[in-house]
Amino acid sequence: MAVLAKIRQRSALLIGVIALALFAFIIQDLIGKGTFSQSSKDVGSIDGKDISFEDFRIKVSNLEKSGQGITSTEAANRVWDQEVSIALLSSQFEKLGLRVGEKHLLEVLKSDPNIGKNPMFLNAAGIFDVVKFKDYFKANPEAAQFIAEKEKDAELNAKFQIYNTLIKSGLYTTASEGKLKYEMEANKVTFAFAAAPYSSIKDSEVKISDSEIVDYMKKNEKKFKADATREIQYVLVEDKPSKEDEAEIKGKLTALLSGSVVYNAKTGKNDTLPGFKNATNVAEFVNANSDVPYDSTYVPKNALPAVDADKLFSLPAGAIYGPYVYGKYYAISKSQGFKAGVNAKASHILIGYEGSQTPNQKEKRTKEEAKAKAEEILAQVQANPDSFMMLAFTSSDDSSAQQGGDLGYFGPNQMVKPFNDFVFSNGIGKVGLVETPFGFHVIKITDKQDGIRLATIAQKIEPSEATSDKVFTLATKFEMDAASKDFNAAAKELGLKVAPPVDAKAMDEAFGPLGNQRNIVRWAFDKETSTGDVKRFEIANIGHVIAQYKGENKSGLVSVTMARPYVEPILKNKKKAELLKAKMTGSNLDAIAKAVGVAVQQAADVTLDNPVLPGGVGQEPRVVGNAFALTANKVSAPIEGNTGVYVVKNIKTVKAPAIANHAAYVEKVKAQSAADGSRVLPALKNNAKIEDNRLQFNY
Repeated sequence: MAVLAKIRQRSALLIGVIALALFAFIIQDLIGKGTFSQSSKDVGSIDGKDISFEDFRIKVSNLEKSGQGITSTEAANRVWDQEVSIALLSSQFEKLGLRVGEKHLLEVLKSDPNIGKNPMFLNAAGIFDVVKFKDYFKANPEAAQFIAEKEKDAELNAKFQIYNTLIKSGLYTTASEGKLKYEMEANKVTFAFAAAPYSSIKDSEVKISDSEIVDYMKKNEKKFKADATREIQYVLVEDKPSKEDEAEIKGKLTALLSGSVVYNAKTGKNDTLPGFKNATNVAEFVNANSDVPYDSTYVPKNALPAVDADKLFSLPAGAIYGPYVYGKYYAISKSQGFKAGVNAKASHILIGYEGSQTPNQKEKRTKEEAKAKAEEILAQVQANPDSFMMLAFTSSDDSSAQQGGDLGYFGPNQMVKPFNDFVFSNGIGKVGLVETPFGFHVIKITDKQDGIRLATIAQKIEPSEATSDKVFTLATKFEMDAASKDFNAAAKELGLKVAPPVDAKAMDEAFGPLGNQRNIVRWAFDKETSTGDVKRFEIANIGHVIAQYKGENKSGLVSVTMARPYVEPILKNKKKAELLKAKMTGSNLDAIAKAVGVAVQQAADVTLDNPVLPGGVGQEPRVVGNAFALTANKVSAPIEGNTGVYVVKNIKTVKAPAIANHAAYVEKVKAQSAADGSRVLPALKNNAKIEDNRLQFNY
């Protein structure tokens, strides 16, 4: 009792100490996470214009709740891109002094089906009524905020339409460009050439250093420009079933085939329970022993596991097959019999009419006219069955017209009832006419599939607790070793493989081939993470990732690791070109070809518009351009092409006859540059000063 009294006396003090400790822990956690250490109250800025965190947070939250099934990071990225675009475009609108009148604003609002097609705002003729629209919001002040937000978006949209029209109007194709296009298509050159391919020199004979790749990137900065990244190397220790685990699961399934003896505590005697072979209630037995519920449907052969499909489909009723591997499961299956025509394949020609639910009606017609047309098509098909595909392509109002009316395979009750009843009540080759709410269908049954019903016990092949413990032990040992030793050496000692490094951007979710692993990326960008730090991450259904932060790339260029696959072949070909050019000497083309061990070839009537060389060489615009530049019988200096080094000799150049009007070619060039307006926003982003503080707010 004395001890209890002392505890009571000190309870207030103990509670205070615990509370203080908890408070200190929370404060430390908040500081560590940046809640009190944020250097900015704004989530970012675009050319000096700040983006409020609170506004940003609300927009991200609303997007997450929109039902699109996106992650918080993906929502943050979408909202950020939207805010950057709006800020940059709004700045352009202001500079240009763009203004939007009420009429234009109303047209944009009307394009929203929730407004333009809303019965509340339509007159008796079904046309949008501006007076009704305005009166509604006057009479319903609570809805004023909704329309105010809509008006903001509509104003931006309207200004963008004007801006986009101005951009497109500024894109002009001249007559000279049309003339050049004509000449590129019509001028022709015939020439002989000697080609020394780059592949004639082994890649192993030409080495490219990291510094050479960096130099190339600096010279071509726009192509390799990138946000700052952090390089992370890692080892994946997979938590996967061992051979012993697989054997145990297989053994359990095999044991289910025969009966088992179980002690009955109530009777005090042993009960003999039937196995899968003799089970009277198969569905109940499957559900009691399988990780996948019993399925009573009949399935066609092509829906069965490919390796075992023949044996499973040929099982007589009551026979059992297995154990066999089915995806991530071991399975045993018992045949419960066959059924003919479980799936059907059909083609149709849909003829819609005014008032039907036809999705893509090509022309207006009454119900009587539609029926008459469908009957006419039916008669044509019956007279000539091979005409069905073409008639579907030209006459059907359904999207399947592009496939000749083919709907593929489908099961019972997947189609509307009259359609379903016709198909499943008739044989292959039958043609008929049915009416549904979508219109009149001329139907041709093209195939049917028989099916088998299988009672399948499937048990997932997954690691046992003992296996997972071993994997955990190995992963934690490597984590500790890598923290004090060389990462690669420590992995090698334990028989583990270091994966290719990942260059992560601050707001990336994807982590190499492992998919969405935002927690690893966030750790690499944490202020507390230093170069060389190692951390283990447990990933559900995969295993353990032991990551090491290697360092930050602030150069504004992609990493050498990422650039090498693209840049290395280019630089190797440059070095190979110098070696080949040194060999390509001689007084004439034949001598030059002989010096590099190749035959002289000829290209006839090649154009600049399609500078393709014969023999599967492909496009060589620089080579063809040089051939055009030469006079007849002149031999060029060595030319570095896409696939090798070339020397060409002009045989003849045929100039196209002059034409008075190049309008058709002007239109061709104009069509090719039609999408140039879409490059404006990327260009604005490229030149803007954008500050992104999202990491401070744990996005």
